[in-house]
Amino acid sequence: MLSVDAVRLAGVEVLCPTSAVLAHDSFPTLAGIHVFDSRAVALQDIDPERAFTPVLSLRSGRSSATLRGPHAAPWDSDADTILEVIAELAVVAGDDGGNFADAMAGDDPDARLVLGALCAQVRSLFERSQRGGLWRRLVKQITEVEYIPYEIPDLGMRWQRMTMRYHLDICDDQFDMGVGGLPEPIKSLFDALPDESYAKAKLSALAAHFAAEPLPALTEISGTIGSVEAGLKNLSP
Repeated sequence: MLSVDAVRLAGVEVLCPTSAVLAHDSFPTLAGIHVFDSRAVALQDIDPERAFTPVLSLRSGRSSATLRGPHAAPWDSDADTILEVIAELAVVAGDDGGNFADAMAGDDPDARLVLGALCAQVRSLFERSQRGGLWRRLVKQITEVEYIPYEIPDLGMRWQRMTMRYHLDICDDQFDMGVGGLPEPIKSLFDALPDESYAKAKLSALAAHFAAEPLPALTEISGTIGSVEAGLKNLSP
């Protein structure tokens, strides 16, 4: 469902606004420009001069669409999805195979506070801020938010990574076959995004793959004309 992608792409724009990217300033979270769509942090993304680099990665999880009843029309449906926001404090790690990006390992109270603040910023932006209105227009209801730590407690192994799993009720895709182009609600997101945004060009190219199928023109109406009996009828039993 493209409505699932709409929720994720709107989240990227809220957490890393195009205006902030162009100005290289005024990012709304501790992650700054390090907000990634459907990918993990890479080695080149990490700032070697810092003890760790806060990053956010957004991924779409399970989703489904169901009819509102046994006699509902195909377009009369509800949808739900899971949006995962992975917050982590990334560092350069290494082994015999070389260096790679990974979440900071070990216990660090100060780092844990930074990670907690980063997660709180995500919720504040999505659920309360004016900027988050772009995202909330696509979400009917947040039914649950899970916080899943990255750890193996039995082995005493913990990393500075937290997955925020948003369980969401959303709108299903709505296609206008006569007009073509992107279905709603991702079309409305496309119209609302800044021209220089990360997703605008991608969605513009995608729209061309949804061709219109106009209905044939109405050229004839036929019917039968006959007599109808008029007057009062005896309605007594």
